[in-house]
Amino acid sequence: MKITMAHGSGGKTSHELMGSIFGKYFSNDVLDELEDAAVVDICGRIAYSTDTFVVTPVEFKGGNIGKLSVVGTCNDLLMMGAKPMYLTCGFVLEEGLEIETLDRAAKAMAEEAASVGVKIVAGDTKVIEGHGGMFINTSGIGVIPEGRSVRAANCRPGDKLILSGNLGDHHACILSARMGIENGISSDCACLHDITDALFENDIDVRTMRDVTRGGLGTIMNEIAETSGCRFNIFEEDVPVNEEVKGFCGILGLDPFYMGNEGKLIAVVSAEQADKALEIIRGTEHGKDARIIGEAVEGKGIYVITKFGGSRVLDMLYGEGLPRIC
Repeated sequence: MKITMAHGSGGKTSHELMGSIFGKYFSNDVLDELEDAAVVDICGRIAYSTDTFVVTPVEFKGGNIGKLSVVGTCNDLLMMGAKPMYLTCGFVLEEGLEIETLDRAAKAMAEEAASVGVKIVAGDTKVIEGHGGMFINTSGIGVIPEGRSVRAANCRPGDKLILSGNLGDHHACILSARMGIENGISSDCACLHDITDALFENDIDVRTMRDVTRGGLGTIMNEIAETSGCRFNIFEEDVPVNEEVKGFCGILGLDPFYMGNEGKLIAVVSAEQADKALEIIRGTEHGKDARIIGEAVEGKGIYVITKFGGSRVLDMLYGEGLPRIC
């Protein structure tokens, strides 16, 4: 069965779709009231983020657009030291979309939300003419516990950079799917609450964190450098890249520093706590391949230090990278 324009009419067909898919997976005490807006309890400082997901293909090795929509917004909240609490979701469905594809996306959203402990409390669905595609917007609210301040402005010379794992997996996975290339590369799409929870529970003073998404590590680090007023040196030999991804990059001329991920973070911590923080991250499910890859020093910009002791400037991504990666 496929999505038709009737599913967006607001009538009986729309109502049946809401109950058979979204009601089936997203049911909770707030959403089940079916009011025009969700009423939730929030106190203290909050983090709020929104993102729209247009990835193609909508299903890929390691995930789908539904899982990605929860992962992307929850990770943005987690990077601010927040505990994600509530999500809203808006679906734009193209006529001709297989309802089974939508069902799998909604199921993946529910499973990922449950793993983080976040509730999907409101949503909207629109149907448009098209070719069977799907787009999802998610907005999220999280509570920041007292005493946490995770901001790029906190960085200081001497601080260490910890990358939670291999670069480029999601980017290489999506590009492989589009090009019809068969390989074992799977997306790293994952919520990183296990890493952030472990760091804060063990009293690590995290200066700042970012999830390494569009634009890759090069772009993210330039943003941190600009805000912090620090220069960052990254040691090329210490940056982890999966061997199959490395080979894929070699064939296509891609640079892992500018490839997007959906399950990796960069954390800046003090030199005194760096080894402890690394051990903690490596003890989590999504941080097994973590490495200390660099340090903050006086100055400006991002420099990659090669294994021969030379250096090169790592600038922001210029121009368009791979479109519709998330």
